This record gives sequence, structure tokens and C-alpha cells, in this order.
Amino acid sequence: MARIARALVSVSDKTGLEGLARALAARGVEILSTGGTAKALAGWGIAVTAVGDYTGQPEILDGRVKTLHPKIHGGILGIRGAAQHRAEMERFAIGPIDMVVVNLYPFEQVVAQPKTKLAEAIENIDIGGPAMVRSAAKNHADVTVLTDPGDYEAVMAELARDGEVSAATNRRLAQKAFALTARYDAAIADYLATTTGDERFAPTARLVGVKVQDLRYGENPHQRAAFYRDATPVDEPSVTGARQLQGKELSFNNLVDANAALELVKEFRVPAAVAIKHTNPCGVAVAAELVDAFTKARASDPVSIFGGIVAVNRVLDRATAEAMQDLFLEVVIAPRLAPAAIEVFRSSKKLANVRVLSLDMDEEVDLFEAAREAWRGPAGRSRDVKRVVGGFLVQDRDLAEVDVTSCAAVTARAPSADDLAALDFAWRVCKHVKSNAIVVASREQVLGVGAGQMSRVDAARLAVMRAGQAGLATTGAVAASDAFFPFRDGLDVLAAAGVRAVIQPGGSVRDGEVIAAADEHGMTMILTGQRHFRH
Repeated sequence: MARIARALVSVSDKTGLEGLARALAARGVEILSTGGTAKALAGWGIAVTAVGDYTGQPEILDGRVKTLHPKIHGGILGIRGAAQHRAEMERFAIGPIDMVVVNLYPFEQVVAQPKTKLAEAIENIDIGGPAMVRSAAKNHADVTVLTDPGDYEAVMAELARDGEVSAATNRRLAQKAFALTARYDAAIADYLATTTGDERFAPTARLVGVKVQDLRYGENPHQRAAFYRDATPVDEPSVTGARQLQGKELSFNNLVDANAALELVKEFRVPAAVAIKHTNPCGVAVAAELVDAFTKARASDPVSIFGGIVAVNRVLDRATAEAMQDLFLEVVIAPRLAPAAIEVFRSSKKLANVRVLSLDMDEEVDLFEAAREAWRGPAGRSRDVKRVVGGFLVQDRDLAEVDVTSCAAVTARAPSADDLAALDFAWRVCKHVKSNAIVVASREQVLGVGAGQMSRVDAARLAVMRAGQAGLATTGAVAASDAFFPFRDGLDVLAAAGVRAVIQPGGSVRDGEVIAAADEHGMTMILTGQRHFRH
């Protein structure tokens, strides 16, 4: 293609703009611009021509119409090698525009704010920007389109080296541009569908992501895989926003398990540590100090934690890192890591290859509160998607919380304050265990987990067995069940192990029989009226 002689620059996100504009100006490129972008360029002392001066048509309708003009779109869309196009461009005094640098009004960021009103959202729907981006992307054989500041440096390097932008680069940038406008329009459609009617779910749904990386393989080596983050930015701490400090490339299973660990550790206000194996918690504990929480979480199941994923909800300090030194772990994730802890990981023989992820949160930010602040945002931001062949299921994420002090106590023995604290802990963990799920716990530590069983009585047996294998006493412990007990047999298993209190949703036709069994064993039982299936 011919050298770039004229560029149109109009951006909301001005990251990297000054460097790009100076590089273009140094090459003798004429820069056209609009509004705030033109002011910024002039302020940096970079020569710029206002689009209104170039077209002879001033901005109108409060700036809604600026670039929708034949001299702009003709300059972008004209095919340089077509004689008829060249003749018409000369006839109407339309000069070619060889580069379009545009990113769009921040619609997605604006509607992500809980207090955004419809009128404000409407004003943040970009019209001219997508039109220019699509025009440039369509004519990418002749026009370079830049929509991402992350591409500025590479394109300018290519220009400096070759004097032009290659066809392959233009094609890649065009694909990226169309992906941007498709995502942008989808975000607008989804927003309007959920704010102008009674439907909580839009008539159409789209899964739009931005690729983070290709993965070595999927759940198994014969499956190909890639990792995407949601195209719409999320404020909630997540694995998609985590920064890897060390270790091998993250695998498909690493990411799934790290997400499960992080979601569980968000449940706790006090220092907490979570160990995950195959998306199920094998160890969870809380304590006044993080190192003690980790030590107890490890003791919950010292065998299964081998090769597991650990998440903590406080700055990971040296003492906690040192407590991991004799373990083989796949992933460790924390809100932030102290420099001394990073040094322990890098110098330890067993920890040097652990994949360490930091959420890069401010030290004073609480993970529990940060998560809940995000959960109070727009409902569409808290959706869960599961694929089935030929389609997918969409539901609200399970963000429900239960106040155990308000739950119905249905047994003769009323719960003590210590019972309630332990039941609250067990219930928060049980929510993250695959169904059928039973969790046996003290008020600060998981003792045994029965996960993914076909019958609830087997889940109870497994939880008790796991506690015994770890050498943890269950006498005086509590238990949580993610759904109701269909028969008394599961409760009988827990009672025989010395469990003193149980939390469960209730709702079975045999609730009376199960409650009677609890009274027979002298147990406490409270009903939440809310289940937590996790398939």
C-alpha cells in the first residue's frame, strides 16, 4: 500500500496517543481530529486540523454529528486502485485517509456503574466512531485501522522499518476492529433489553470474550483450548485480572480450579485459606493470622492438598509462604504478595515452579468487601453460563447469603452462639462443594467433605471418613448439607460421628422424620429455606 499521508485520530481512551501522534507528525502525516482529541493534540504542540475545518461542516447537534460526512467516509472507503473511485474522489475534492485511529465512547464502563441512568447510557452510544472503524476495516486493503492503544507501538515500528503497514497487519487490525464493533453493539443491545422491559434475560444472548492466551491443551491433552476474559470489563477480583508472578504457563484445569478457590475464599471476612482439588475444597480454615489459617486448612486433608490450588484472602506474607515450602502445589493466588513471600517462593526448591497469581489489590482493600461491592452492580454482570451441545444455559450466579441467626431452629435443642458461628462457616463452604454435598466442620476449620455423591447418605459417610483419615475429631462438630435430607439415614451417620448441629435447607416431604431423628440424637438443626446445588 502507499505510504500513510493522512490520518484521522479521534479517541476516548488517550492512552499512548501522544507518542503515536508525535511519530505520525515526524513522518509528515497530516492529522485530522475532533473535539477533545484535537484539543489534546494541540496542547502537546502537535499540528492538527479540526475535522470541521477539513470538511467545511462544523460539528452540530451537541457534537452528535462530526464525522458523518462524504469527505471523511469517502476518504476512508475509496479504493485506491479503482479508477472510478479515484475520479469521483477528485471530482468531489475528497482526499484519501490512510489511517483511522479511533476507540469508542466508554459505553460498557458507563453502564457498569450502578447509578447510571438510561439517558446517560444513551449519550454514551458512539455513532460516528463505529462508522469510521467499520469503514476503515472494510477497506483494510488501503487503510490501517487502530482501535487498541496496545497496537500503536508495533504499527509505528513497522512503519519505521518498512515505510508502510503490511497487508497481513492491516487484515489483523481489521478483524480486531470488527470484533470491537460487534461487541460494542452487543453490549448496547443487551443493556437496552434488560432496562426497557420486564425481562431479566434478553431475547438473545451473546458470549463475547477477548483471548488472553492459547492453552497447551484443555481438560485432557487431546483437547485444544484457549482462555478468554469477558469483553465487558469486570470490577470484581477474578482470575481473569490476576497477574502471574512466577511458574509455568497456566493450564485449563489450573484456571478452573483457581477460579473455584478464589470464589470460595471471597466468602470470609477474617483471614482465610482455601485448598482446592478438582474444583472441590479439600481444606478450608480461618484464623486470626493467615499462617494459622493455612496450617489448619492443610490439616483438613493433608493428602489431597498435594498438587492442589491454594487461595488466601489477605496479603500473603513470609510466614505463610514458608508454611508451604514442603508442599507440591499447582497454583497459589492472593490479593497481593509481600516481597518477602515472593522471595520465599523463588528461592524454595519445591515452590520455585508454583504458579503464583496476584490480584494486585491495594493492601487495605478487603477481598470480601470488594466482591460484595461488585455483586451489588448490574445484574447482568453476575451471570453464570454452562454449555450444552447446541446451546447454553444462563443463570444468575449463586451469590445468595444466609443470616444463620435468622434461620428457623426446628429442634428441641436450640443453637448456641458457638453453634451458629460454626454453622455459618460450614454453610459458606458447602455452597462451593459439588452436589450432593456434606461438609463437617468446626467454627474455624473444615474437618471432612463429601462431594459429588449420588446419594446424600454416601456424602455424609464420605465426609466423616475423610475427617477420620486426617485424624480430625468430629465429636462436637457441625455439618452443612447443600440440599434437604430425603431420609434420616444421612443424619444418623452424622450423629454417630458426634456431630452436634446441622444446617440444611429443609423442604423434604420427610422433614418431620429428619427433625425427629435430630431430636432423638439430641442434635440442633436449623433450616435455611435455601439450597445450594452445584453441578
